[in-house]
Amino acid sequence: MRTDAEHALTAFLEQLQFEARASEHTIKSYRRDIGHLLRYCESKAIDHWIDLKQSDIRTHIAGRHRQGISSKSLQRELSAIRSFYNFLLKKRLAESNPAQYVKAPKQSRKLPKTLDVDQISGLLEAGTSSVLEIRDLAMFELFYSSGLRLSELAALSLADIDLPDRSLVVRSGKGGKSRLLPIGGKAVSALENWLAQRLKMAAAAEPALFVSSRGTRLGPRSIQLRLAQWCRKKGIAEHLHPHMLRHSFASHLLESSQDLRAVQELLGHSNISTTQIYTHLDFQHLAEVYDKAHPRAKKKS
Repeated sequence: MRTDAEHALTAFLEQLQFEARASEHTIKSYRRDIGHLLRYCESKAIDHWIDLKQSDIRTHIAGRHRQGISSKSLQRELSAIRSFYNFLLKKRLAESNPAQYVKAPKQSRKLPKTLDVDQISGLLEAGTSSVLEIRDLAMFELFYSSGLRLSELAALSLADIDLPDRSLVVRSGKGGKSRLLPIGGKAVSALENWLAQRLKMAAAAEPALFVSSRGTRLGPRSIQLRLAQWCRKKGIAEHLHPHMLRHSFASHLLESSQDLRAVQELLGHSNISTTQIYTHLDFQHLAEVYDKAHPRAKKKS
């Protein structure tokens, strides 16, 4: 790259520092991101920023993607390149912004982490030794039994539970939607044990289903902490987030029923494409079974 092109980059970084008052971290990120483009230009014998075309930006970004750079990082790099070219346009050192309409490759959707049935059993059949653990077990059983979101579990009130009918009502679901959900037998038993203990606590005026030792509603963060404490005490090494119970509920139900629409309704997804991610988990399970069982599937050692 010619010296005048390098001077333009230096001027841009100085403008960020002295005029835009950008942080040192931001300036360092811009220098690094545009530095990748600079090396691309050198490899292609491109001497002036004005000579870069949209096709060059696409080729550069595609090359970075093949190197294993994430979509999020490439989005940041494109943002830096666009900002740099906007600067060049103002200084009349470029005629267009070649990165203007270039998009980063779509980020692959991460499959949610789940527990298998044996892990769930180990988590929920560990036994209780205090009133708070009786409450915690009821929370975790209900979480897994009904596939609740963490916020929905925390928002449940006594009036939302109908144990004789083995059902509950989510009144504050995502998007303000309510839904009726079944409660499994194990969760019903755990809730009955908890409600018997709850009567002895100073929580008469509190409508919340799950309350603290002070009689106040448990929030989402408190539930997260209690699950972490439960795992430590029960000797479960894996770090579990409460939503892993929801993901496990969806995966296990879909694996057994193959009814995607029913799982969508139970989870409260407005779009079935959101639920379809669990079909990938189900396929992974089937693929593992296939690899282990099919005589022609085993790889040569």
